[in-house]
Amino acid sequence: MSGGTGMNETVVTVVGNVASAVETRTTAAGHPVARLRLATTERRYDGQRGGWTDAHTSFYTVWAFRTLAENLAASVTVGEPLIVQGRLRIRQGERDGQRWTSADIEATAVGHDLTRGTSAFVRVSRALPAQEPAGSP
Repeated sequence: MSGGTGMNETVVTVVGNVASAVETRTTAAGHPVARLRLATTERRYDGQRGGWTDAHTSFYTVWAFRTLAENLAASVTVGEPLIVQGRLRIRQGERDGQRWTSADIEATAVGHDLTRGTSAFVRVSRALPAQEPAGSP
């Protein structure tokens, strides 16, 4: 799923709440992958009731790769408000005679929604590969 942005890819920004624990795994090539479900509920003003009400809830499967996957797994828990930006992929299939549709987002950036709380950023330093001293054989 990962790679450069193509000309006709749909890039989206979705604001919602984490609906599942972050699941992590490692690819055969040794790269980390993280997955979570993000729920976003449309809010509408109801003039008859004089207030806001919840409308339809949409669920997205968010995929993150490499460093973003590691940082996502270390930073996010169920229920937290997130902003996710990435490439939208709609997948369809059939399982046990039932048709299904999945809206996946290949995340390029993820952050906490600071309109709903505070967050403290901690920069992750990656160890650099050891270098040979000058003049080594």
